[in-house]
Amino acid sequence: MSVEIYRAFSDCRDYGFKDQITRSSLSIPSNIAEGLEKDSSKEKVKFIEIARGSTAELTTQIYIGIEIGYIEKSTGLKWVKEISEISKMLHGLKKSYHTKESK
Repeated sequence: MSVEIYRAFSDCRDYGFKDQITRSSLSIPSNIAEGLEKDSSKEKVKFIEIARGSTAELTTQIYIGIEIGYIEKSTGLKWVKEISEISKMLHGLKKSYHTKESK
C-alpha cells in the first residue's frame, strides 16, 4: 500500500499534499514495525494504535484526493477498502496483545 501510494504521487507537484499522504501511508507499516520490536505488550499496543490512527488519516486524505482530482475514484476506493482491511487486522492484533496481558 505504501509503495503504491508513494509511486502514485512521485510526480505530484502539490508538495504539501504529496508529503502528507506519503507520510501517513509510510507511518502505518513503520509504527507496526517499531511496535513489534518493543518488549512489553503495552508498548506494542501503543504503536498499533498509532498505526490505526494513520489508517484513518490516510483514508481521509484519499477521499480528499479523489474530490480534488488527484486520485482516480476507482483507485481511491480500492485503496480505502485495503486500508479498512489493514485497520481491522490491526484491531485484531491489538486485541491479541490485550488478551496476553490479561493472562
